[in-house]
Amino acid sequence: MNRLKITLLSFVLGVSVSYANDPTDEGMWLPSLIGKNEAQMKKQGFRLTTKDIYDINNASLKDAIVRMGGGFCTGEIVSDKGLLFTNHHCGYDANSTLSTPPHNILDNGFWAKSNAEERPVEGLFIDILVRMEDVTDKILPELKGLSEKDRTAKVNQLGNELSKKATDGTTFNASVREFAKGNAYYLFVFEKFSDIRLVGTPPQSIGKYGGDTDNWEWPRHTGDFSVFRIYANKDNKGADYSQENVPYKPKKFRPVSLKGIKPGDFTMVFGFPGRTNRYETSMGIKLAIEKVNPGIVKNRDIRLKAWKEEMDKDVATKLALSSEYANIANYWKYFIGQTQQLQRLKVYDQKVAMEAKFNAWAKGKPEYEGIFEEWQKAYAAYEPYATHSTYLNQGIIGANIVNLVLPLVMAEEQLKDPVRAKAMAERMKGSADEFFKSFNLPSDQKIVAQTLLAFYNDIPKEQHPAIIQEILTKFSAGTPEESFKKFAQEMYLTSVVTNKDRFAKFVENPSAEVLANDWALKYFSDFRKNYLTKYAKYNADFQETDKKLSRIYIKGLTEMDPSLVQYPDANSTLRVSYGNVQDYDPRDGVHYNYKTNITGVIEKYKPNDYEFDLPKNFLELYKNKDFGQYADAQGEVPVGFITNNDITGGNSGSPVLNAKGELIGLAFDGNWEAMSGDIVFDKKYKRCINVDIRYVLWCIEKLGGSDLVKELKIVK
Repeated sequence: MNRLKITLLSFVLGVSVSYANDPTDEGMWLPSLIGKNEAQMKKQGFRLTTKDIYDINNASLKDAIVRMGGGFCTGEIVSDKGLLFTNHHCGYDANSTLSTPPHNILDNGFWAKSNAEERPVEGLFIDILVRMEDVTDKILPELKGLSEKDRTAKVNQLGNELSKKATDGTTFNASVREFAKGNAYYLFVFEKFSDIRLVGTPPQSIGKYGGDTDNWEWPRHTGDFSVFRIYANKDNKGADYSQENVPYKPKKFRPVSLKGIKPGDFTMVFGFPGRTNRYETSMGIKLAIEKVNPGIVKNRDIRLKAWKEEMDKDVATKLALSSEYANIANYWKYFIGQTQQLQRLKVYDQKVAMEAKFNAWAKGKPEYEGIFEEWQKAYAAYEPYATHSTYLNQGIIGANIVNLVLPLVMAEEQLKDPVRAKAMAERMKGSADEFFKSFNLPSDQKIVAQTLLAFYNDIPKEQHPAIIQEILTKFSAGTPEESFKKFAQEMYLTSVVTNKDRFAKFVENPSAEVLANDWALKYFSDFRKNYLTKYAKYNADFQETDKKLSRIYIKGLTEMDPSLVQYPDANSTLRVSYGNVQDYDPRDGVHYNYKTNITGVIEKYKPNDYEFDLPKNFLELYKNKDFGQYADAQGEVPVGFITNNDITGGNSGSPVLNAKGELIGLAFDGNWEAMSGDIVFDKKYKRCINVDIRYVLWCIEKLGGSDLVKELKIVK
């Protein structure tokens, strides 16, 4: 399909725009600029206007889209009473937090029968975009001649000033976000709602059906949805939880279509994609494939195995660890897939070719000539320490006990002053009480021993902190592996931060001397000091150079050929992606259909299996073909479908809308063959995996026995 090559940079850099004829399906577009794409959207089937998508003066589609928890997911308002749909995995932490062994929401599901039964979710909030504004001309002129460090400080200062000006006299909040690596800046104004309540969720045997096996895979049969409600004060404004609050009355909500879909149908995904890096260098690709990604996978694998061993022992442990396990597992598999697809699609070679083209164009242009030589020097200086940083962040500090240790480690000087030490200890009481509710000592102890072993084996000895040799000497047990096990056992047996009672006693009488002899504090403190004093500078220097050169490179690409920079990278700001329902061929001789059905759920069913079990009433409903109004012409309930919309993490829970802006599904995943999508969009393989709204409503009404469907505006 043809796409207009109208770019954000074209507006801010004054570059003349040409129209390219080569087809592409990619694009995460700012809604305020989507009007430039309207003609192309109409060609693909769009039946509204782009004013219906974003209008600063009138209610529009953007008023029904919410950012969850600062950007980890997206949701959509589907009724005039603030009813909110999002993904099951987006609500997973809330569901697990609200679960107890006697009232296990994760395993059994939950459906409130009235507003009074809806469950407040502590700490969960949503933001609704009020407006966005291009403030590039208010920031860029102030940055001329500044170093990267000073530039960042200046951007923060100006951003705070612009945000304050935009929200004075209102209850709104605002922030300024960087685009195109610092070539453009936009102000975003939001209204925040902090009273969010769980209305209903299917059991995880539905919402997480397929588990890690099916994660990032198509065909998919996961009912990945949860239902919440937004509450507001009597003036319909965002407010903290109160029994006096009432369901929010939105400016817009999305009607739900039961008309179904077919190949080629127009689709639009509206949400808050988290992060892409479509302009990564060949050097960055090489570093990811060879060092960073394998390090992430190895260290996350250690954590997952340790948790799983303990989760399998009892329900309470499973509930305590399930949310963090799901979060870590998701991107553990992601980085495996990303590495494989970067290699399969020869992305490194693609980047090398583009950089050669840029270098040829840049000859004789002082601003751009030689930037890749400078980049290569920066990578060469940083690369020897990249694995160290990965193993530290993904491994060493992956133990849960770090949540208590790091505040103490970072405040070592305070602890020498009894008054300041007491004040800090008092501040930590609340967080410690929360921490110990879900702390699992056996798994954490294994994680410390095994991530330490991985660091010892894989990081050059000259980069090791002194504590490693001290451990090997004092806890000698024949092999490093056994020595580290012995050390971890002693640390968790004696440390003040590994036991609730010992920590409470310490808080009553905090002492720097006690912590100086505490193995947990000594261990993490030495790793931290070793990194900060010797190796952090290499990361900081690299990040500074990389940011500067990325900004120059993107600006240069736009001048060289505007069609190469179509839209800014995702950065958790509101974006629109449009495309079509589309099947694909993952490899020679294999075809994947555009949809899956409820029969496929039954085909995968394995009784009592962790990933493929099903509720008893699901089997009964299927046997009786009790599908209600949600069956298609073939007598099946559609479960999932795929489109070629461009999405990434943060889009989870985003509405999938048809040509009229009606809700037809919820986006929840990408496909294995395009796991490199955050770095390069592949139009042949890239697919967005969605749960069909008919399956969502069938699960609510038939499986859950809820009458929530009556609250929706249904289009047939």
